[in-house]
This record gives sequence, C-alpha cells and structure tokens, in this order.
Amino acid sequence: MERKKLGVIGGMGPEASSFYYARVIAHTAAGRDQEHIDMVILSHASMPDRTEAIRSGDEEAFLAAIGEDVKALEALGCANIAIPCNTSHYFLPKIQAMTSVPIINMVEESAKAIRRRFPEAKRVGILATDGTIGTGTYHRALEAVGLTPVVPSEERQKDVMSLIYEDIKAGDHGDRRKFDRVYADLEDQGCDVMLLACTELSVFKEYYDLPENCLDAMDILVRESVKRSGARYR
Repeated sequence: MERKKLGVIGGMGPEASSFYYARVIAHTAAGRDQEHIDMVILSHASMPDRTEAIRSGDEEAFLAAIGEDVKALEALGCANIAIPCNTSHYFLPKIQAMTSVPIINMVEESAKAIRRRFPEAKRVGILATDGTIGTGTYHRALEAVGLTPVVPSEERQKDVMSLIYEDIKAGDHGDRRKFDRVYADLEDQGCDVMLLACTELSVFKEYYDLPENCLDAMDILVRESVKRSGARYR
C-alpha cells in the first residue's frame, strides 16, 4: 500500500501527544527508519482550552487557532489528520469544513471498536472532561451503534476532572484512588465497558494496570493513524 504523510495537531496536552507519537511508532510494523510513517506534528500547546470554549460558547479563538493548523498541514501535503484530543472532536464538523484533508474521527471509530471488541456489551461508562460529557459527543456515537452511554455521578465526575487537570496536566502520574472511585461508580450503574475518552487518561493508563474492560480512545486513534497512512499495524 502506498505510504501517506500523516498530520497531527497535538499539544492538547503535550504529554498526551508525546504518548500518541510513541504509540504510533511502537505499533508500526517496521524494521528500519524508512518503514515508519512520515508525520508532521504540530505541538500547539498554547491552543485555547477546549472545555472552556465549550462552556463559554466563545469558540472563535479556538477555531481560528486550529484552523491555521489544518491549513498548514494541508499545505505540507498531509493525506490524513489526527487530533489526539477527545474534547476537540465536538468541533470536528467545523474543523473538517476548513480543509479537504480527511480528519480521523476518534469518537466514531472508538464507538465502532467497542461494538467489535465487546459484542455483548450494552452499557458504556464514559470517562471524559466536562466539555466532552456536556456536549454528548460520545453519547451520540455510542447510541448510533446500539450502546447505552453512562456518565459518572456528579461527585465522581469531579474526580475525573481532578485526575485530568490537577494530576496529569500538572505532570503527575495521577491518583489511582480517584480512578477507582469512578470505575466503581460506573460499575454500580451496570456498565460493561469503560471508555477512556480523554487523552490525559490515556497517559494515566501508561502508569497503571487497568481492568480489561477499559478501552482507550487514543489506542483506536493510533490504529487508524497507522492503517490510513499505509503502514501495517502490529
């Protein structure tokens, strides 16, 4: 298969983007440098906060910033674009409208992956930012494949946000007790699968062994990134 250059809009946050890049390398079947994927990575750490843009309704600054990025990647000849940030996918229709380059939809691909990997699953717990939860981005994708989305209680959602913003984004590995409280809450609500729908939680997963029914949206994005770039996923 013909190799295609991959564009990446990262920096949301920087550590999550570095893990994404490392996973793409690790999961590309390659015996030498030249067999890896050509990538253009924009680590746009100063990107306006996505959750805040959703909460305030002031999308202009975020869309202007990410719009410059997609146009730059298009000009550099990228065939596909990956955005390792779940919350930003709320804006995906508007971002896609800015470029003719296909943007990999991590949300839809994750929902389809749950259906494939857990065919008996019915209820899926969503661990994500307030922005992602509030917009129903994953709710719609999960319902489209016949799954019931479930969110943590108000108190446990505070644990999720603390884990993301106060721990991982601050450079810590994350407090496992916070995760365990959220997991237990979603389990009590009858969830068969837990979806890690924030790339900071993907970083958290690197430091802790999580139950097998936890699916990481970033892992799905990595797989699609490798395959669509014409490489073999391993």
